[in-house]
Amino acid sequence: MRIYTRLIPLIVILGISQLPAEGLELKKVIRGNISPKSVVHSGKGLFFAQNMMYRHTVTVYDRQYQLVKTIPDSVILTHFGYSSRKGTFRGSPVEVAFSHDGKYAWVSNYCMFGPGFHRPGHDRCTPAGNYDMSYLYKINTESLKIEEVIRVGSVPKFVATTPDNKLVLVSNWCSWDLSVVDTNLNREVRRVTIGRYPRGIVVSPDSSVAYIAVMGSYNIAVVTLQDFSVSWIKGVGRSPRHLNLDPQGKYLYATLNGEAALAKIDTSLRRVLKKVSTGSAPRSMTISDDGRYLYVVNYKSNTMSKVRTGDMKVLQTVKTGHHPIGITYDPVQREVWVACYGGCIMVFRD
Repeated sequence: MRIYTRLIPLIVILGISQLPAEGLELKKVIRGNISPKSVVHSGKGLFFAQNMMYRHTVTVYDRQYQLVKTIPDSVILTHFGYSSRKGTFRGSPVEVAFSHDGKYAWVSNYCMFGPGFHRPGHDRCTPAGNYDMSYLYKINTESLKIEEVIRVGSVPKFVATTPDNKLVLVSNWCSWDLSVVDTNLNREVRRVTIGRYPRGIVVSPDSSVAYIAVMGSYNIAVVTLQDFSVSWIKGVGRSPRHLNLDPQGKYLYATLNGEAALAKIDTSLRRVLKKVSTGSAPRSMTISDDGRYLYVVNYKSNTMSKVRTGDMKVLQTVKTGHHPIGITYDPVQREVWVACYGGCIMVFRD
């Protein structure tokens, strides 16, 4: 203690105002004509932000926080094989998942706008409502152009790619099912019935199993990707929304939007090991590359929390912009990007 105390005057003399700070530190706030619903790192230095449905854009940034391109969501569906859909249509980007080589971005669209789309889904819906089916965009991350448009279910929300890059999985909020897209065929090859309001998806490291958070329940669906059979992890907590896996696939983490908590689940035992409160309405989260930390955005608290996965202890909570809703992690820069629905992206160094 005496040695440390004697160092303080020396630090001041040398012109160093403080000791190096530990933990999350705000580095940059990105603004513009944005209202980001989500932000995701490609793994190759690009960050895609999906802006709220009436902005009709995906904005792409680099590691220098510069806007690389604004991609409009307008498409001519006849150019992608949908001969009965004449005219120009607009989407409404929600989430994105990248192929594991970073070459492609797969973007879900809440609904489509244009001729023939007369019954868009909404946040409280059932399959009996016969809402419009929507589309998934495949964007080349080099050209930043939409290469394919794939019809999926009603109100597609979360997207996940399998580590072997063979499948893209899409949770369809209003049709209560999971779209399975073959990446070689660039089309939906199967629908799997899940249940009321499927949302977050994560896939095991060996591409054998997908976990789907069923937000209108207390459960997580487990889909075997060989035969698409469904089993369950039950009683996880109210309204599971977003999922992460540790790098080995041993532990599954779920934000519980309905009870302001984060759950750690043993995937072999299929039971909750521990829960911790992070803030009001925890929405999305991301995990560090080594699996040691989770970063969780708390939508109604306007905060982001850092949680140590080993003991599920909240190490730090920082203020964010209004309604933080999306989050991603860059292991190269050790940075966490937070999408705030209120109109900015905040970048924290950890």
